[in-house]
Amino acid sequence: MPGAFTTRVLDLTTGTAEAVTDLTSLCEKFLADTAGGRDGLLNVFVPHATAGIALIETGAGSDNDLLSALHVLLPADDRYQHRHGSPGHGRDHVLPALVPPHATLPVVGGRLELGTWQSVCLVDTNRDNPERQVRLSFLGTTAP
Repeated sequence: MPGAFTTRVLDLTTGTAEAVTDLTSLCEKFLADTAGGRDGLLNVFVPHATAGIALIETGAGSDNDLLSALHVLLPADDRYQHRHGSPGHGRDHVLPALVPPHATLPVVGGRLELGTWQSVCLVDTNRDNPERQVRLSFLGTTAP
């Protein structure tokens, strides 16, 4: 039987454009491999200063709407004190204050418990860093 706590690091390439990347199937695969039908919590964490984790509907335009909203809230211009990298990169360092770098989600019977249209997504506006890691950690009950 798997241990009470299991973790895995995913290596992802998000590319050089702003992106909302759906991680739901990767989370489900991780739980299928590790949860063993148990209840618990899945923590999704991105250890980067310029990315976040969001629960959002994907495929119906909401992912692009999120990126558009972030452009309004955090314009990619020279207003930021943090100025290395591409123009407007300072906004990428403010992003995790609005889209946190983590989410903790319920797992019931070894399955991720999301709402009907919710997906677990990596939000990455940093065009300077196309390589990302996401840490998945399952903390489960000791018996099914």
